[in-house]
Amino acid sequence: MLKLCVAANSLRLIAIDIDGTLLNPEFQISGTDLATLRSVHAQGIEVILVTGRRHTFALPIAQQLGFDLWLISSNGAVTRSLAGETFHRDLLPEETCRELLRLMQEFRGQTVLTFDSDSEGTIVIERLDELETSIQRWLEKNRQYMQFVVPLENALTTDPVQAMFCGPVARMQRVLQVLASCGLPITVLRTEYPGRDLSIVDVLNAGCSKGHALERWAHHRRITRDQVMAVGDNYNDIEMLAFAGHPFIMGNASEELRSRGWKLTRSNAGSGVTAAIEHVLYGKALEPLGADKAGGPVIRGSTIVSSL
Repeated sequence: MLKLCVAANSLRLIAIDIDGTLLNPEFQISGTDLATLRSVHAQGIEVILVTGRRHTFALPIAQQLGFDLWLISSNGAVTRSLAGETFHRDLLPEETCRELLRLMQEFRGQTVLTFDSDSEGTIVIERLDELETSIQRWLEKNRQYMQFVVPLENALTTDPVQAMFCGPVARMQRVLQVLASCGLPITVLRTEYPGRDLSIVDVLNAGCSKGHALERWAHHRRITRDQVMAVGDNYNDIEMLAFAGHPFIMGNASEELRSRGWKLTRSNAGSGVTAAIEHVLYGKALEPLGADKAGGPVIRGSTIVSSL
């Protein structure tokens, strides 16, 4: 048996991103990572998933772990248990969203509004043509939740969780430029998958992020930063990683994230989550990225695509 390098009671919370981190390139959880997370849970260390996915879309992944846990979803906007108990919501004010839509007319074909519900109208768009070229599989998975509303403003009968802009990386760079000068009280987060030429720009309420939500949860649990570990791979994980006392980025993370000085674990193809946890708990060396392996058997189930 491996000897604990860090006492289990000094590491109390592990925050893990889903897409590009917990899920391998086949959008599955490796058997290695599954066994590791069940082991740390049995040791009394809390595991929380922190994702850009909305809560309902993250549930099938969380349920595969086989133990009770909480989810921070929609990049920090909603913190909710598997059973549906809500700890916190940080919604985008309706009036702010209306002004955002007015300023972003140029990108109507790539705009998605999401609401905190679990029925038709959870996802609202005006049309499909431009979105289908970028996120067709995600749209197919979420047909039952989608509603077409023209204009989008008519859907704003309550505060949305967020607005999203989805499309090619170059096009979303233009979105980021416009948002940077809009003057609205908002948080702008991006997630990029260069190999798929896909960028997702999330617009949330001011101060809303994975990092803020994780800090709020840790405070609620009376857990200090030094007792928190976080693992992520993308730009929307930056605030979460900055908060954690033990931050790790995946081997498949961008060069920009690698330049921040956080420890680099193996990629999501090589069970990088397990490698990071074993490094903290047992002092095991982080193997070179070239040593990535398949990560053992995968948990078969619903294939979930995209982080939306």
